Amino acid sequence: MEPLPHSYNAASDLIDGNVRAGRGARVAIREQGRETSYARLAELMNRAGNALAGVGLLPEQRALLCLLDTADFPAAFWGAIKAGAVPVPVNTLLTGQDYDFMLRDSRARVLVASGALLDKLLPILPGQPYLKAVVVSDPSAGGLPSVTGLVFHSFAQLLDRASPKLDPAQTTPDDVAFWLYSSGSTGMPKGAVHLHRDLIATARLYGQGLLRMTADDVCFSAAKLFFAYGLGNAMTFPFSVGATAVFLMERPTPAAVFRMLRDYRPTLFFGVPTLFAAMLADPEAAKASLDHLRFCVSAGEPLPKDLGERWKARFGVDILDGLGSTEMLHIFLSLHPGDVRYGTTGKPVEGYELSIVDEHDQAVPRGELGELKVKGPSSAAAYWNNREKSLSTFRGPWTFTGDKYRQDDEGYYVYCGRSDDMIKAGGIWVSPAEVESALTGHEAVLEAAVVGCEDAEGLVKPKAFVVLKQGIGAAPQLAEELQGFVKSRLAPYKYPRWIEFVEALPKTATGKIQRFRLRARAAGGGVPRPD
Repeated sequence: MEPLPHSYNAASDLIDGNVRAGRGARVAIREQGRETSYARLAELMNRAGNALAGVGLLPEQRALLCLLDTADFPAAFWGAIKAGAVPVPVNTLLTGQDYDFMLRDSRARVLVASGALLDKLLPILPGQPYLKAVVVSDPSAGGLPSVTGLVFHSFAQLLDRASPKLDPAQTTPDDVAFWLYSSGSTGMPKGAVHLHRDLIATARLYGQGLLRMTADDVCFSAAKLFFAYGLGNAMTFPFSVGATAVFLMERPTPAAVFRMLRDYRPTLFFGVPTLFAAMLADPEAAKASLDHLRFCVSAGEPLPKDLGERWKARFGVDILDGLGSTEMLHIFLSLHPGDVRYGTTGKPVEGYELSIVDEHDQAVPRGELGELKVKGPSSAAAYWNNREKSLSTFRGPWTFTGDKYRQDDEGYYVYCGRSDDMIKAGGIWVSPAEVESALTGHEAVLEAAVVGCEDAEGLVKPKAFVVLKQGIGAAPQLAEELQGFVKSRLAPYKYPRWIEFVEALPKTATGKIQRFRLRARAAGGGVPRPD
């Protein structure tokens, strides 16, 4: 990748760059009832940067963004970056307790929030030690609320009054640009600190490199903008080439997604395995045509082999499954166009180096299980305020992913589970991902998650939590049938000794299964119903 100049501002590059290149009239964002050109987006970014500075946000200070997917999100995100401040997008499906933690941990001076989300935020705002101002996008008809010690503003009114001109802050590629909190699939979220250079690195290596994205593409991401995956899919990648992003503000149900695919005819569709499975099970799948798509992309959880094959058979378009992380910002290991082998995560994205190592950080022979580590130009600098975890994850130029992998004889990487999820049954390691993939190959199964559970003798064996497809009832005979089905596909010691049918699996807001909650349930600790 070409080196960046010493003076570099990511917002000026990715947004203003389209205007400088003569693409100002092109459509940057399509959403229900509205289109935003690149020239208009650049103006909104400038107004937002000036507005945030006007309410007291200084360079290098944090602004927490709790925003739905509308044009206000990129305006606030890129405006803060251009002004030299640090936006911190957070997911919009959390609890007040989560937001309280993030406001205090990030020491955010400004909160930018959608009006529809204020009910969850207002109870935790009194007494915030660092927060000074709250900026509300689309406030309710009742107007702005009032909290002692805080000043509330309408984002629309601030934008109207702010100057449309803004010189970029004199940042460098190594300045902090934004944070993203990890999804908390293993516990408390951690603030991953990303630099200005990270955004363009993922755009060039994955968006332009692997996906071959051009200005003629239309990108629709069911993964939301607050997610590292969605941030690249629906902003960084299309904006880096002058393409169009399609925003969906509501929840991405199969019905909503099929509607968006029909109405906007994107060329690239980004989803997660749970959504692809739900779409195939939806009646709309029988009549939907997706011939406008070049590729589908999946991340967040491993894509089961059977699911990829069924999607390809039904719609005629490949799903490029990939592995990314909040720490690496986007996908660094992926199936490649023209080289799709379902059941694997493919091969490294050009520009990234991967290695599978043992507990002593020594490379394991091909075919053996180990932890995956990655080296590349988009790695986070550290976790905020968490030195111990930073030292164990970021070791020199390498980022340790916590994912267990093996490499097959032809060089394809095969996912074997998270390091904390591996099960040792009878002295032999069992990959939950492998058992889950076998279970989801059964026609009755929509989703499955496998964890270790002790039997009466205190020995650990696999236990499966299974979500059945709509209209299929749970029965003891079905549990026995599923156990036999797994035995027919895998070594017998890997089959789940227990199968528990559940309505849904506990997940983070970004769709990752929270296996630590399932382990607690399997051990008798119980697990709350997922949202």
